[in-house]
Amino acid sequence: MAAVSIALAFSFDSLKQNHPAKFNLSSRYPSLYSYRSRHRSNLRFASLPSPHSPSISTATETGEEEVEEESTGRYDFLEETFRTGRFLSNAELEKLKALEGFAYFEELESGSMWVRVMRQDEMDSTVSLLAESFGESMMLPSGYQSVLRFLVKQYLIERREVLPHAVTLVGFFRRKTDSEEVVEMAGTVEVCLDKRGANASPPSPTPPKESPYVCNMTVKEDLRRRGIGWHLLKASEELISQLSPSKDVYLHCRMVDEAPFNMYKKAGYEVVKTDTVLVLLMLQRRKHLMRKKLPPSTTYSSDAVDVVESDNELTSSATV
Repeated sequence: MAAVSIALAFSFDSLKQNHPAKFNLSSRYPSLYSYRSRHRSNLRFASLPSPHSPSISTATETGEEEVEEESTGRYDFLEETFRTGRFLSNAELEKLKALEGFAYFEELESGSMWVRVMRQDEMDSTVSLLAESFGESMMLPSGYQSVLRFLVKQYLIERREVLPHAVTLVGFFRRKTDSEEVVEMAGTVEVCLDKRGANASPPSPTPPKESPYVCNMTVKEDLRRRGIGWHLLKASEELISQLSPSKDVYLHCRMVDEAPFNMYKKAGYEVVKTDTVLVLLMLQRRKHLMRKKLPPSTTYSSDAVDVVESDNELTSSATV
């Protein structure tokens, strides 16, 4: 089964039944740069843009200064990936800079991995990863893959427009073979940081829109049971702890997915609400809404990376 934490917010059953589906899947912050091995943890902070750089700004009705991103000002430090094409406040610009510099590293027994924000040229690879996982989990015929890829890509494009309030992270895995070193995309996860980044139509039970929400997590099939899903979750929590004022993190898990449920429990998540049997009438699986309260500053012991055993790797908890 596909390694998915919580899936697209529209029903794939409508896709299988050939009915049209509504497409909606779904101040000062230092930039986090984190490197952690099994024996130590170090945090570094990237510098923010110079306040002396010129910019074009306007004042809103609330008095908050906003900066036009297309002009040649202090936002030129941002890569193309992080340019949203809309007016941004200074606080949003600083969050974008933090996202641009965010990186999470981990040494694993079978190799090493790192997690960062998805770049624009990585969208197609991310789309393929998500579409394959969702298609496998939903047991969709192979003929629907092209439609599914199109819908997933449109979703990622739309979600990019809400940066820095929601972001897609991608994880890479490096392993050595007899002849060479191989690096490949291993997984992805979406993080909604606040109300403006919340999905318009989230799955039930509905999480609070003002709280961070982790969704659309998937791990490449041949790289599962290596702890990659665990570290995608930990990277999401580290990002939330730095950029969100709320420390209550929510996610969904299907009741039938025992392995992901055990992983979330070991990570500190508790069930706060469960779907009623009425969702079965809509041909959906019952799901748990789970919550974890993050500490003010997220730190991990050397034992944290050993929490997930091989039989507790993510398998599937997509919305059906």
